Amino acid sequence: MADSAQDIRDRAFAFACAVARLALQIEPRPGLRCIVDQLLSAATSVGANLEEAKAGSSRREFIRYVEIALREAREATYWLRICVVLDLGSREDLNRLVGEGTQISRILGAITVKAKFRTRAGITVLAVFAFCILHFALLFS
Repeated sequence: MADSAQDIRDRAFAFACAVARLALQIEPRPGLRCIVDQLLSAATSVGANLEEAKAGSSRREFIRYVEIALREAREATYWLRICVVLDLGSREDLNRLVGEGTQISRILGAITVKAKFRTRAGITVLAVFAFCILHFALLFS
């Protein structure tokens, strides 16, 4: 699990760096600064939130940060799609980044679903265990 967790953090880092390089190449024009700033903020936030998730003190906190990273990845992909339409960079580079953002979003979505399922499964197991203890306590009292 540790290797795959590092893989998504590495991909998010590489994604943020590629978006930052793209942002540096976009010629400053009126009205574009807002788009570039939003794109850069969302793309760099993905990896930052994954690092926070890694340091989370509970499964609930881990899930919360991964969900934030997922929303940021989706937002970054949205801004990249706008960049494609406005021809703000190489179409090939932009399409590659849109694809990577989409893949990162899918991976983070799967991580979120799996973590939530494990949390619910753990609660169910604890509830059944507690019920069994209570049942046996009542039988032998």
